Order: sequence, then structure tokens, then C-alpha cells
Amino acid sequence: MTKILHRMIGTNLPRAVAGEGIYITDNSGRSYIDGSGGAAVSCLGHNHPEVLEAMKAQMGRISYAHTSFFTTDVAEQLAEQLVEIAPKGLDYVYLVSGGSEAVEAALKMARQYFVEIGQPQRRHIIARRQSYHGNTIGALATGGNAWRRALFEPILPETHHVSPCYGYRDMQADETPEAYADRLAAELEAKIFELGIDKVMAFVAEPVVGATLGAVGPVADYFKRIRQLCDKYGILLILDEVMCGMGRTGTIFALEQEEVVPDLVTIAKGLGGGFQPIGAVMLSEKIYRGFSEGSGLFQHGHTYIGHPIAAAAASKVVEILKRPEIMVNVIAMGERLQAGLDAALGQSPHVGDIRGRGLFRGVEIVADKDTRQPFDPARKIHSRVKKEAMQRGLMCYPMGGTIDGIYGDHVLIAPPYVIQPEQIDLIVDRLAAAINAAVAS
Repeated sequence: MTKILHRMIGTNLPRAVAGEGIYITDNSGRSYIDGSGGAAVSCLGHNHPEVLEAMKAQMGRISYAHTSFFTTDVAEQLAEQLVEIAPKGLDYVYLVSGGSEAVEAALKMARQYFVEIGQPQRRHIIARRQSYHGNTIGALATGGNAWRRALFEPILPETHHVSPCYGYRDMQADETPEAYADRLAAELEAKIFELGIDKVMAFVAEPVVGATLGAVGPVADYFKRIRQLCDKYGILLILDEVMCGMGRTGTIFALEQEEVVPDLVTIAKGLGGGFQPIGAVMLSEKIYRGFSEGSGLFQHGHTYIGHPIAAAAASKVVEILKRPEIMVNVIAMGERLQAGLDAALGQSPHVGDIRGRGLFRGVEIVADKDTRQPFDPARKIHSRVKKEAMQRGLMCYPMGGTIDGIYGDHVLIAPPYVIQPEQIDLIVDRLAAAINAAVAS
């Protein structure tokens, strides 16, 4: 009998005992292709020798130093690496221990910034429906997934939501991508006016939406229009790259493909590659200056931020991600994955959309391809896909509630960046078989 409170009580989970490359092995000796990188975390696969060696070397120096007393060489090095590879305008780094922590820190930075510069009336956060920004209270409130929010609604702080950029479902038949982007920008502007143009502090969005929509990217110049609105009304733009960042979409930062620079960006997951818990907020000079010329502090902190061993792992991960062949492989294998999924599932009456960028791909499953009608949520198609995939030796990331938190099913695929062509083909074969079995049962 387990003494762990697992996410799903009463389930008999296999025990992971080893990992190598793109594979995880359980206690029965069975191997699984890690087709989702856990939760888009294991970007370099498992047991990477260079990362392990960097962690061991740091253990021989110092394992922990509280950041109210010390900084460390390895934390400083990681910050310098991130600023070096980030788009110009992201000038400073605040290290944390994961994605939810990063979002919480970014929200508090936004609030404190406006207090520091004499605009304490700015307090409203606008995000998008069907977004996911983490599971701590502030991050959960910012996220727009109805199912995740429902249980905790009475204790969530006030936030506001507008429509996601979800072309497959929401772009009208006679609407161009540019017109759709215009409509979404107009909706955001109307929300800003509703709340008060001097009372909104931040707009929060994932450049490519991961868990809740399944690798849905923006249309046309959507984010350019959002950036313009934020500038027009003095609102901070926070882009959440916890899942889609650190090379997952084929560029180190997903926002590079939108040609915008936010005021704050959150990163995690792929930053540490699963070797240690770590995340970060990158912030602009403007925000840093607001703190430095104001109170001279950021009123926030956690015990394990800037952890030396986590920083050592992340520093080596970033060094590897900078090697040209890594992003070349992400792009090439992402194209192969898309082509393979199109060939295997594109004609299926139960696959409505196959989308994504780089090694971040989503498959939306429907009851009827022509009408885009979702399956009855009671059938829990996403759960069946996960079960069928595991039986075939594939880990994937299925979710329900794709459309509104209740209806809709999708599967997210996010394998390690070191994956090879024949392994991509295995993922396609196993996932197609799993989806076909799930909808047939």
C-alpha cells in the first residue's frame, strides 16, 4: 500500500526505475517512449551525461546557500547565459523553482512595479480563457481553464479573461487570420475600457498554448497587436513560456517567432530538463529600474530560489540548447512528426486538427470531423488514449475540456529534442493506434 497521496487515488501506477535517452523503464522491465517529455520537461532526454556531470561537480563545491545571504557563481552564470540568448529587452533574471512559482513572481513584479512608480491603482490582470498558468492560487486564478478553477473559485483572487486565439474553433468561415486577430484585439481593448484604462496592470498569455488547448499557436500578427495595445494603455505584457519555451517550438524562446518582446517572460520545464526543479522570470530594464529607483528591493522570495545544483543543471542545459544542431533537429523532427501524424490520422473521421510548432504538436479528437462536434465528456476519450498509449509503450499528454473546460479532447506530443527519425515514426504508429482504439471502445 502506498503512503503517497497520488493525483489519482487508488490507481496502481508503474514505478519508474530507469531512464535513458527518450525511454523510461518501469519496475517490470517495460520501456516507454517518453513522447511528451513528462509534461514537456525532459527536453534533452533522460540521464544526459553532461548535465549529470555538471550537477556532480557543483555538489563538490556547495549544494545550498540562501539568497538573502549569498549569490553563487553558477546562479550568476545561468542568468548571464539567459540574458545572452534572450531577445533584446529582457535584461535581468529572477530564479525560482518551477513554473507556477515563476508566474506568481511575475504577477507580484507587475503589481510592485506600478506601486513603485506611483500607479498603485493598477491591479487588474487580464488573461485568456482556456489558458493554463500554474496551480498555485495566483497562477490558477490567472489561468482560464474552467475545470481547474471550479473547485477553488471561492478563494481565487479576481482576474479577468478574454477569448483565446484558437483559430480551429473560433475563426469564422469567412474571416481572414488578420480579421480574426483584429477581432480579438478589439475584444481585449473593450475589456481594458470596461475595467478602466488606468487600472489594468498586466495581460498574460502563452505564445503557444500547451496543456489546455494542445499546441495552439496564434494567427497572423496577433501578438504584435496585443503588444501595441499594452503599450498604448501602459499595461505590462507577461508571456508565459513555461511549457512552450526553451526550444520546444524550434526557437529558444517561442516569442521570437512573433517578433515581440514582453515586459516579463516566465520559463521553467525545459530550462532544467527535468534534472532539477527550476524556473525563472526574465524582466525588462524598465521593471528592474522601477525597483532599484524605488524601494530597492523585490518583496518576494522562496527558500530554494537560485539553488546551486539546480542552477548548474540549467546552465548546462542552456549551453547544450545553444548548440546549432539542437534546434536544427527540433525543427526537422517536428516537421517529420507533423507529416507522420497527418499521414496516419489526417483522414480519420475522429481527428479534427493536427497542429503545433517544432516538437510541440497537438491532435484534437472529435466525434465528427465535419461538424467538429466533440465527444461526450462522459466517455473520457483523453483518458482512454493515455491508457491505450501506455499499453503500447508510449507516454503522451492527453487532456479533456479542450473547448471550454468541459467539452473536447486533445493529445499533446512533446518528445525530447534528441529524438531520431525512426523514433518519431514509432511515436506516430503508437499514437495513431492508441487514438483509434480509444474512439472505437
